[in-house]
Amino acid sequence: MTVQKQATFDRRRFIIGTAAVGALLPFGSLAQAQGLNIGSLLGSASDGALDKLSVPGAFYGDKDVRIGLPFVGNSGGLLGSILGAGQKLGILDGLIKSVNNAAGLAAGEAKPIFRNAINDISFNDVPGIVKTGDGGTQYLRSSANDDLHSKLKPLIDTALGDLGAYRQLDSLSQQHSFVRKVGLSRDGMSTTVTDQGLDGIFNYMGKEERSLRANPLDTVGKVFKGLF
Repeated sequence: MTVQKQATFDRRRFIIGTAAVGALLPFGSLAQAQGLNIGSLLGSASDGALDKLSVPGAFYGDKDVRIGLPFVGNSGGLLGSILGAGQKLGILDGLIKSVNNAAGLAAGEAKPIFRNAINDISFNDVPGIVKTGDGGTQYLRSSANDDLHSKLKPLIDTALGDLGAYRQLDSLSQQHSFVRKVGLSRDGMSTTVTDQGLDGIFNYMGKEERSLRANPLDTVGKVFKGLF
């Protein structure tokens, strides 16, 4: 091997090795010591979560994030029993599947919303925010949850309309008095589907972040793609 080739090889090995070590550090140290873009890594986590949840049936198929009833208020006691009976009879099955599909449809449109929220975060102002595998996700939720909710809700509202969930709710309200008694409404449905949909997105995003942090070589491959 020539001196020039050896030097090039040593340089590549040093950069990859340094990045791999840096990827194991907390995000704050990673940003300062290695110069890697924290936002890019968190953006990858949000993209991965949204891609998975936008697959048809993803929300409904995962009991950990499945969106359920009630859509408004706290329907415990008698109202909860009424809703439970309706669900056991299968009366609400179609509506529940529709709202879950709506959440998935909105997730497929939500990447720019999450990317913008991530870009607005100043990680340097919060040293050591990532002390756990999903610390970045937790911080994003605590700092941008309300903003994300307000921007995700119109997407949810449109999806609920496009997939016929509102029409189903109106029809069920006319056919079954218990639907009216528990106070299920269009606005309540939109708000709660947004609440639960956001819970599901952050659930998946945390998993994606932990996976990226647990597999630093994969992370390095993405960060340094095209460098050599």
